[in-house]
Formats: sequence, C-alpha cells, structure tokens
Amino acid sequence: MQKKVIIVEDDSFLQGLAVSKLQKEGYEVSSASNSDELFKILETVKPDIFLMDLVFPGLGGFGSIKKIKENLVLSQIPMIIFSNLAEDKDFAQAEALGVPANNFMVKSNFTLEELVERIKTLVK
Repeated sequence: MQKKVIIVEDDSFLQGLAVSKLQKEGYEVSSASNSDELFKILETVKPDIFLMDLVFPGLGGFGSIKKIKENLVLSQIPMIIFSNLAEDKDFAQAEALGVPANNFMVKSNFTLEELVERIKTLVK
C-alpha cells in the first residue's frame, strides 16, 4: 500500500519538484499552497507524514502545526519541516510545538534525495 505524503509549500516550482520526486519514489502525494488547502485535504486524506514549509498564506507553518498537534490522531503523524527559516528561534518554536529538531531541514542545505531518505526513515 502506498504511503501518503502531504506537502505544504507555496513555492509552486519547489512544490512541483518535490511532488514529482516523491511520486517517482512510490508515494501518494497531496499538496497544498496554504493552510485552507491543507485542512481541506485533511478532511479526506490521512497522511503517513507531513512535509511542511513554515512560510505560506493562511495560518502559516507554525499556526498549521499547532492546529495539527491539537488533533489526537494527526498529532501522531511524523512531520518534517522543510524551510529556509533557520534561526535558533525557529528551531525552538518548532520543537515547542512537538517537531523534533532532527526533522527540521533547511531547504538550501539539502537535496531532494536527502529529503526522500529522511522520509523513508520516518515512514516505515
């Protein structure tokens, strides 16, 4: 059975690259560009992992993570933060919301291959 990934990324070029790469790796991928789209997808899809940017329209990353973590079922789903925000306060805020620091990947420091490897380690 295909593992399901939800990508929240408002950069359409990067979103397209990530969707294409993950589909080639055999994942079923849903993508959103803002928090409204994300929560609409969550009405019908239960992902195996979230891939979340931090800056996007609506609630943004931190607001969306907070809302996800308030849901007992969704809060158990692993999440990778994939963002260019890389200050200590961003790491600390993500950790405070329940996202482990090792699941915080700075876009400019990682390739899509490395991202796929991280997803594989989190989704068995």
